Parts: sequence; structure tokens; C-alpha cells
Amino acid sequence: MFREMRRIKQQITEAECIEVLKTGRRGVLSVLGDDDYPYGIPVDYIYDEETGNLYFHGAPTGHKIDAVTKHDKVCFTVFDNEEFREGDWAAWIRSVIVFGRIKVIEDREKRLSVTRRIGLKYYPTAEAVDEILNRTADRVAALELCVEHMTGKLVHEE
Repeated sequence: MFREMRRIKQQITEAECIEVLKTGRRGVLSVLGDDDYPYGIPVDYIYDEETGNLYFHGAPTGHKIDAVTKHDKVCFTVFDNEEFREGDWAAWIRSVIVFGRIKVIEDREKRLSVTRRIGLKYYPTAEAVDEILNRTADRVAALELCVEHMTGKLVHEE
């Protein structure tokens, strides 16, 4: 169903893919948008090691929500930070591409828990996260991406 990587020598292990997902700061969620045009959205996210799923948050209405409600198959891409090795001018970069199905989290407690966990990844304090979540709890959506296929690679940009 999913294509194998063409440049197999650049492939990284599943454990390395998970490390990139855990430490990555942002990625691009690609959906099938209006009139079947691809729509890529830069997003904050978290990777949950227990479930192996990815979670996102955002407004409860708009292009992203309309797209995932209409068509649940998505792609998510993450790059890690460039690494420069001694004596080398070109960067080494790991990237991960995830394919899967996404859904809006309807359960309020789960939605707020996911949103809080995402906030804790990006905000400096738990208090700041809680203050914002208290103001926006009824105006935030959360999405769960169940991973069906994942590949990653290490590329040397020369």
C-alpha cells in the first residue's frame, strides 16, 4: 500500500524516526483541501510514545478542520535541526514522513489533556499553559493522527 523508500541507504531506523518526532519542534500537516488541492499547514505537535500517535491543536473551525473531517488520510513531515560535522560545509538533516488517519478528538477531557501537553512542550511554565487553556478551553480543537506508515532518512546537503 505504501511505497518503500527509493534511497534506502539514507533510511534511518524506526527508533531514530521516533527520536526526530519526539524532539522536533514543528512539522507540516498535509491534507486534501478545498477542490482536492493539497493543503500543508505548519503546526505544533506532540508525539505520544505510549500510543505511537501524533496530536495537534488549533481552532475548531477552518480549512484544516474542514479538510480532515471530509478526508481523514493525511501526511505529516518533520525535520530535525541541521548538524554540521567537523570539516564539512554541508549540513546533515534527518526527516520523517508519517502517513495515517486523523480524527477530531470529541471527548472534552482528552481534548484538553492533549492541548495542555502540547502547551507544555512550547510554553516556559505550566502556569502559563493553564492560564491560556482556562481562557480558550471551549475554543480549541485537538486532532489525533494514528500512524499507519512512517519512514525517515538522513540527507547530506551537498
